[in-house]
Amino acid sequence: MLSNVYRYEFSTSVAIEEAESTMLLALAAAESLHGASEVRLDAEHAFDPVLRVCVINAATRVGQDLNKLFAGFLAQEFGAGRFHVERLGGGQPASTAV
Repeated sequence: MLSNVYRYEFSTSVAIEEAESTMLLALAAAESLHGASEVRLDAEHAFDPVLRVCVINAATRVGQDLNKLFAGFLAQEFGAGRFHVERLGGGQPASTAV
């Protein structure tokens, strides 16, 4: 089931390397909360700089925290209008723009 999977898409005004660095920061923050082993096991994500998208599986507690951290860091660093996030599959949409 995809209802806990979130897809982020970045506008062309966002330096994709910066967005990827923000994911690394979110992963480091998740490690501070849960430990490196738990993040390695339960923080499923994929970042594609060519497609300018990131996908996070928030089915676990670690994935939920990673998703929240990433969304918050993105909003602070780039602003809400420069990326779009949606929940894939069934369930309610995350938003049209965070």
